[in-house]
Amino acid sequence: MKRRFFFEVIVCMLTAINAINATANTKMETVEIKNSSPLITFRILFNVGPALDPAGKEGVASLTAAMFSRGGSATMTYDKIIEAMYPMAASINAQVDQEMTVFYGTTHLDNLEAYYKIMSGVLLNPGWREEDFTRVRTDAINFLKVNLSGNNDEELGKEALYRTIYAGHPYGHENTGTISALEKMTLDDVKDFYKQYYTQANLVIGIAGNYSPAFLEKMKTDFAKLPAGTRTKINLAQPKPVKGLHMQLVKKETRATAISFGAPIAINRSHPDWVALWLVRSYLGEHRSSNSHLYQRIREVRGMNYGDYAYIEYFPRGMFQFQPDANLCRQQQIFQVWIRPVEPQNALFATRVAMFELKKLIDKGMTKEDFEATRNFLSKNVNVLVKTQDQQLGYALDSKYYGIPEFTSYVRSSLAKLSMDEVNRVIKKYLQAENLHFVFVTKDAEGLKEKLATNAPSPITYNAAKPDDLLAEDKIIEKYMLPVKAEAIIIVPVEEVFLK
Repeated sequence: MKRRFFFEVIVCMLTAINAINATANTKMETVEIKNSSPLITFRILFNVGPALDPAGKEGVASLTAAMFSRGGSATMTYDKIIEAMYPMAASINAQVDQEMTVFYGTTHLDNLEAYYKIMSGVLLNPGWREEDFTRVRTDAINFLKVNLSGNNDEELGKEALYRTIYAGHPYGHENTGTISALEKMTLDDVKDFYKQYYTQANLVIGIAGNYSPAFLEKMKTDFAKLPAGTRTKINLAQPKPVKGLHMQLVKKETRATAISFGAPIAINRSHPDWVALWLVRSYLGEHRSSNSHLYQRIREVRGMNYGDYAYIEYFPRGMFQFQPDANLCRQQQIFQVWIRPVEPQNALFATRVAMFELKKLIDKGMTKEDFEATRNFLSKNVNVLVKTQDQQLGYALDSKYYGIPEFTSYVRSSLAKLSMDEVNRVIKKYLQAENLHFVFVTKDAEGLKEKLATNAPSPITYNAAKPDDLLAEDKIIEKYMLPVKAEAIIIVPVEEVFLK
């Protein structure tokens, strides 16, 4: 009896030692910002997203994330989690993009253990309640049908542009999914996605603040309970090349016309030319900046709308915020111009102004004065992008993804080395005005199609006197050719944009 007892003790000890060694040998990817802040920030990132949605199940990646951020764990219902979080003034949030899903939140050091217990619980031991699934699925469908299609022409146009450019591509559906796929989704679909992709190999733990080394080790031990897995590589074909101008007119009962246009570009943040193109983007259309060129030419001197911006990276929710979110990393990006809504009778003229200025930039390049002013602005403004601990952590995770140094130092050092000739070379290499996709969100889609197909003149009428040189330029722009063929202009009812 004693021999059996000692044998069992030895077996238990060996099992415990093996478990400790397994944990110690687990190579957990982390991004850490250790400082004296009593606020502890988490960004638990999985390198998975809607680009991995199986055909017919578009939206399963987003629903999986929603089950964690807006669902319960095995031991706590969602209502209990909300109740527990309230006195902490904390929350668990999710952001889902094509190749990346991140769960983030911040709590005070005093509440760290309680907060982490809830966050780790929903991620490692989800509740998988049918009522949670039904609720988040309904929310996703309503977002596409009501929030995006019904209430937000600007975001609708931008997302429709991405769908058009990436048709037949893994990026080819909005992150939330499609209405038809979501309506057929089941809880088992979400469980299967979690089981396949939520692995240690796809995980990067991001943490910032005055946490202890022991706490970080506890996190690593806890998340080592996930399957080891293998790193999911999202292999992407190039999007279909754009030949000529293609225009989608989203027909909707709306008072103004929102306009977006763009095309794929061959680089992302990891490329040596990226900072130069980022500078060009800022000059042409820095988000929410009154100094940018398109803003000056469309809004400031002509008073046509609220703002006009340009992008070389995915920038959702732009109408709600001044700065881009972190953790929207993509292998492939597009160059995009966003013309915020204009009066319907001015839609064609506003489009022509943007194209006129784009072509002029490509042909003539930036001036020395504009180059220096934009470089000086960006060298200082880059710090605004990482003004909070959460943003610092997010950008640090992005730099890891792209394989570049810390973002602000990388940008400033790259800007300091740039020359105007280098920037103008990049303009000609990556920007063009001949092969573009356009999306218009408008009420009179048929009337706009007729104007576009015939290249009808689009004179503008002002309510106040304008300088003679501007009026002379308007005479040129109102007849500026947009060489689009009638068959390259399609009308899509708004109800069908995110249907399939």
